[in-house]
Amino acid sequence: MVNRQVATIAWFEADSICGSHSIAIPLVLVLPYLCRFFQCIRQYKDTKEKSCLLNALKYSTAVPVIFLSALKYHVFPDQWVSFYRPLWLISGVINSLYSFYWDIKRDWDLSILTRIFMFKSPSTWTSLLYGRNWVYYWVLGSNLVLRCTWTYKLSAHLRHNYLTVFAITALEMLRRFQWVFFRVENEWNKMTAKQNFEMSSDMPSESDRLLESSSHTV
Repeated sequence: MVNRQVATIAWFEADSICGSHSIAIPLVLVLPYLCRFFQCIRQYKDTKEKSCLLNALKYSTAVPVIFLSALKYHVFPDQWVSFYRPLWLISGVINSLYSFYWDIKRDWDLSILTRIFMFKSPSTWTSLLYGRNWVYYWVLGSNLVLRCTWTYKLSAHLRHNYLTVFAITALEMLRRFQWVFFRVENEWNKMTAKQNFEMSSDMPSESDRLLESSSHTV
C-alpha cells in the first residue's frame, strides 16, 4: 500500500516543472478546435450543406485526444495504462486518419482514382498543375506522417521536451505551407473545368451543324 502511494505521488509529480498536468494546457489546446467547430455549425445553418457537418466532425475528433491525454496526471497509473491510454491511442488514430482523408479528398481532391491510377488517362480532373507524379506521392505520404505527429502536440502528457514540441510545430507549419499549393491546384482545376464546360455548351452540336448545312443547300 505504501509503495503504491509513493509511486502515485511520483506519478503526479512527474514533469510538474513543465506544467504537463496543468488544466490550462488542454483548455488552451482545445479552444481553436471549438471555434472552428462552431464556425462549421454556423455555416451549415446558413448553407444547409452537409459537408459543413462533416468538417465540424473533423474538428470534434481532436477534443478526445486532448482531454484523454490530460487525464494521465489525474487518474491512477493502472487506470491510465489499462483504460485511458488505449482510448487516447484510438482517438488519436481516428483524428489523424479523418484529417488526412479530409485533406486529400475534400481540400485537395487528390483521390486515388483521380491522382494515382489515372495519371496516364488525362481528363479535366487529372491535369497536373505541378508536373511530376512524385510530387503527389510525396504530398500524400508526408501529409499522413505529419498528421500523425501532430497528435504529439495535442497530447499534454507528451509535452516533456520543448525542442520536440518546437520541431513538431515547425513540421506542422511545413504541412500547412504545402497544403496551400494543392488547395490552389484544386481550385484551379475547378475553374478550368467550368470554363471548358461553358465553352463546350456554347459550341453548336454536330446535329445542329448538319441541319444548318442542309438548310443552305436547299
